[in-house]
Amino acid sequence: MDTVTQVALGAAVGEAVMGRRVGRRAALWGGLCGLLPDLDLLVPLTDAVDRLTWHRGPSHSLFVLAAATPLVVRLILRLQPSTSGHRGRWVWLVFLAFATHVLLDCFTVYGTQIFWPLSTPPVMGSSIFIIDPAYSLPLILGVLAALFLHRTPRGHRLNALGLALSSLYLLWSLGAKLHVESRVRASLARQAIPYTALLSSPTAFNTLLWRIVTVNEGTYAEGYYSILDGDRDIRMAHHPANPELLHGLADHRPVRRLQWFTHGFYGVSREGGGIVITDLRMGMEPHYTFRFRVAADIDPLPLPEPARRVRSPRDLRALAWIWQRIWSRPTTQDEKRV
Repeated sequence: MDTVTQVALGAAVGEAVMGRRVGRRAALWGGLCGLLPDLDLLVPLTDAVDRLTWHRGPSHSLFVLAAATPLVVRLILRLQPSTSGHRGRWVWLVFLAFATHVLLDCFTVYGTQIFWPLSTPPVMGSSIFIIDPAYSLPLILGVLAALFLHRTPRGHRLNALGLALSSLYLLWSLGAKLHVESRVRASLARQAIPYTALLSSPTAFNTLLWRIVTVNEGTYAEGYYSILDGDRDIRMAHHPANPELLHGLADHRPVRRLQWFTHGFYGVSREGGGIVITDLRMGMEPHYTFRFRVAADIDPLPLPEPARRVRSPRDLRALAWIWQRIWSRPTTQDEKRV
């Protein structure tokens, strides 16, 4: 999730654990701990794919954060010696602020390596967009209430209410995802559309319109389903994935890393004399967030080269389309995305 939301979540957790005992300091330390895992973005890595896959890696591991918790508590007690009688609660505050950060990230499509150093792919719940006001606003308002009303029970209650509402929204997102996937799978079966893997993820800033991606034997397909669509069949637009373009690159680290990181949801293309891998999970056809040139396109086999990011132009008109598509299903000729 975005930085503001993670700080607010950490602050809300800190207030809930220790706000009645140490006042505003609980929210302030909780917010700082909610920020710390994302400082991995500051690590100066030269390879573009390594930068992508390092984020939400070791600093988001539950094992690493559990080991770091007593060190952070020791720092807090050194700076706040008057609170040493609450050592046990400080441990809970720090660890829960860490843990809720990484677990929340697991709900996004980017994924989180909570089991690092194990080689399992990032955990990817894909039930909430990286920025969602419906999740963030209750947290932010609850924390602000606690900070300004920290001497009254009302401030603590409002913070707890914000946490409860945001947690209920996460549960809603999971329920919506299950509902959408059930409808989509039934629709694909009725249309006899084959696939080997299916991914559903909410579109920007909401959990009402969902983007569907399927992969199948050298192709991928994209479609959209709104919670309001009911039983109407989803339309899928099919595109070549071109995995054969990676012939000769099986041992190239950026290629292997992207195949692992994307859970297999990637496409390959020839562009500007190079071989480009696109992460199909983040973006909307044809504009994707993460695309990387990994080799020069020469005969007879592509020549591996250091990965570099290929940026796509942003299409801000997509936001207006998303809003319209939530409420009404376009006709075939009006459907922009499929």
